[in-house]
Amino acid sequence: MASSKKAKAPLRDGKMFRGVGVALVTPMTRTGYVDFKGLSKLVEHVIAQGVDYLVALGTTAETPTLTSDEKKEVLLSVIRQASGRVPVVCGLGGNNTQEVLDCIESYPLEGVAALLSVVPYYNKPSQEGIYQHFKKIADATRLPIILYNVPGRTVANMLPQTVLRIAKDCPNVVAIKEASGNLVQCMDIVAGKPKGFTVLSGDDNLVLPQIAVGMEGVISVAANCYTEAFCHMVHAALGGDFDTARAVHYKLLPGIDLLFAEGNPCGVKFVLSEMGLIKNSLRLPLVPASEKLSGQIKSFLQQ
Repeated sequence: MASSKKAKAPLRDGKMFRGVGVALVTPMTRTGYVDFKGLSKLVEHVIAQGVDYLVALGTTAETPTLTSDEKKEVLLSVIRQASGRVPVVCGLGGNNTQEVLDCIESYPLEGVAALLSVVPYYNKPSQEGIYQHFKKIADATRLPIILYNVPGRTVANMLPQTVLRIAKDCPNVVAIKEASGNLVQCMDIVAGKPKGFTVLSGDDNLVLPQIAVGMEGVISVAANCYTEAFCHMVHAALGGDFDTARAVHYKLLPGIDLLFAEGNPCGVKFVLSEMGLIKNSLRLPLVPASEKLSGQIKSFLQQ
């Protein structure tokens, strides 16, 4: 589409992704279809509660279980519901470089503010392979790109020197969602990043210390359900009010850990169902929260 074609490289500016981006879940009906009414309610909820931008088709969206048509419909639904009030980021990555390039051409990217693209998974590329993969993607679009490093899922860990090499060579690569959980790795990226490049957290329970060392926000799972408090914490920390941020952090921390106790997004979908926003339905191979975890989450919510 016209919006994704390569044009003159823009000046790098990742500042629009500072703050809280929410990695939206994909609501499902009891019979397993995408629940677009539930998705609209969720978008309204997180915007009203203070998120800075939306991320559609990330890991939390159960994207591996969605068909190609469903992915496009989910993206369009999020863009329509957001209606320009906050930016929309589209998760678009994979372990087949050519397939990612084909998706850039075929996806409805009009109205998309950036692409979030994960390190290739399963086939375990070298650092050179990771670099070449993202160089091809950056060359194929004029959209800003947010790299996504999550070695707990992909096995391959994109090292800081590779991140900085990509950022240096690809002006439309504007940010990274760094979810290695390695604070030293995070600091190496912050220390060496070029001007305009934004380093974001991918670990909800580490956001506070990561902001303290120079990271500028988060793409969050918890922001689906603990939205107001989580945004308050992040915005306070970014404003230098670490006393306020620390108090909220420790209040939320047990609930954040529960969200991930049996994998993502089963915990967050249970919380959202308790809030009356969506149904507690997932697609196999993921299953709803166990009775034990459900009870623990209910106890946290009651507190």
